[in-house]
Amino acid sequence: MMRAILRLVIEVPGIKLGEQFGASMKLSVVMSVYNERATLRHVVERVLAVPLELEVLCVDDGSQDGSREILDGLHSQYRQVQVLLQARNMGKGAALRRGIQEATGDFVVIQDADLEYDPTDYPLLLDPLVQGKADVVYGSRFLGAAPHRVLYFWHSVGNRLLTLLSNCLTNINLTDMETCYKVFRREVIQSIPIEENRFGFEPEITVKIARRRLRIYEVGISYWGRTYEEGKKIGWEDGFRAVWCLIKYSIKERAAAV
Repeated sequence: MMRAILRLVIEVPGIKLGEQFGASMKLSVVMSVYNERATLRHVVERVLAVPLELEVLCVDDGSQDGSREILDGLHSQYRQVQVLLQARNMGKGAALRRGIQEATGDFVVIQDADLEYDPTDYPLLLDPLVQGKADVVYGSRFLGAAPHRVLYFWHSVGNRLLTLLSNCLTNINLTDMETCYKVFRREVIQSIPIEENRFGFEPEITVKIARRRLRIYEVGISYWGRTYEEGKKIGWEDGFRAVWCLIKYSIKERAAAV
């Protein structure tokens, strides 16, 4: 079926998006969901408010807090929302792997089911892809002047150290390897085998796209981090796993021929 031609009126400082998004284009939003009833409906509705042709692939990873029932309601209410159910809790990487396999859009963006990342940043993330300059775009929490909630110092130190190690092993100069917001050309991300089942997705995919010599861009995004009391799940053990994944895939993955 022919997709509707999009005419956006969004204006971003320094970028005129109306022309770039004038062509037919569809965005697949892949969202891993695990016990996020407090924010789930809000974040899905914020995603759907972005004036793009969207499909929202919500992969419930064995939630037990009522998130599945909320997803059922969203699926009934919005034609763009598709719900995929994991038989049990298998981890974020496993959920993203399934959602990515089901995506049909021109581009695929990873979206968390909390409110830490703002879907209104999608046009900024998509711009280098639509212009044909990039294969992958990372949304960096450490670039630009967008608003950021002030939170944990040692988490920021850990993120920067992981990014530094990632850059040393891959010879690319990212500022935020662990960011959730990563956008890919669909054929690119679907061609990369994803092996990690839990929070190792970020370092694994970073090494693999670097080894494939893909064109990577970064743009600054806003960030509204949440506390552990508000539902934050990632911990220090995940940081150690990220180090292991960086080393593992740096050794395992061969660089693409120039």
